[in-house]
Amino acid sequence: MRVESFSSLGPDGFHRIAYCDWGDAHDRHVVLCVHGLSRNARDFDYLAKALRRKCRVVCMDVVGRGDSEWLEDKSGYSFRTYLYDAAALIARVTTPVPPGIFRLGRTAKLDWVGTSMGGLIGLLLAARPHSPIRRLVLNDVGPFVPWDALFRLKGQAPHGASFKSLADAEAHLREACASFGIRSREHWRHLVRHSVDRQKDGRWALRYDPAIGRAQSQWDRELPLGAEFMRGVDVWPAWSEVRCPVLVLRGAESDVLTRATVAEMRKRKPDVQIVEFPGVGHAPALFDPDQIAVVRKFLTK
Repeated sequence: MRVESFSSLGPDGFHRIAYCDWGDAHDRHVVLCVHGLSRNARDFDYLAKALRRKCRVVCMDVVGRGDSEWLEDKSGYSFRTYLYDAAALIARVTTPVPPGIFRLGRTAKLDWVGTSMGGLIGLLLAARPHSPIRRLVLNDVGPFVPWDALFRLKGQAPHGASFKSLADAEAHLREACASFGIRSREHWRHLVRHSVDRQKDGRWALRYDPAIGRAQSQWDRELPLGAEFMRGVDVWPAWSEVRCPVLVLRGAESDVLTRATVAEMRKRKPDVQIVEFPGVGHAPALFDPDQIAVVRKFLTK
């Protein structure tokens, strides 16, 4: 794995975007993975390890998370910024290396795996004319997110939370991320290790800008929402424009991707593939070999 970064242009100037790059940089099949609201690129380590012999896997830290830079203008935490950053990363990782190896749209293949917020970013990109996304994986998110689930997700991003000890941080994360369906001690250790950083004062802080939990722009600005926003995030028009094959993963106990939403997705796009994981809420961690196998099969066709 290589940790790389580049400068992307946002509303308050340039900011640095970090990403983890797995596999052969010359591979013409690129899988771009994007995490949820307050998570980071290391959520995809297990998936990337399983895919890297078949393709190049690039896992992005969305601005304000992980190793990416925090924005000075907090209103910049919006889907407009995320889409621009993702488009810049797509251009970067599909540029011929060295020149002449491949060209996007001719021999390169670009797939997208997005968890929650990362899935919405991918859905909006896949809906754009001439989108380069060949296959789209939506991990426990769809074109509609109910308001109560949205409110709960934003509440899971505490404002400025820090912890006296790593054990205290782990206790918080085990509660906040209980719905991920993580069962093994190894997987919990991985999640905790990559979710916090030690500060100069010795305390442990979560690896994201606390402002993302306060910013209304996080979900409602720049989105093509329906008329009644208080019902939730509604991007059904974008779903109607997605032309690529789609795999939808759902935690059977999820309140973010409801069965009613899945049924409507299938009604509007009958060829969508749906896989549900029992005993999991929002969102499947993609650490489990059975979950990874489903994604790998879909992407390596």
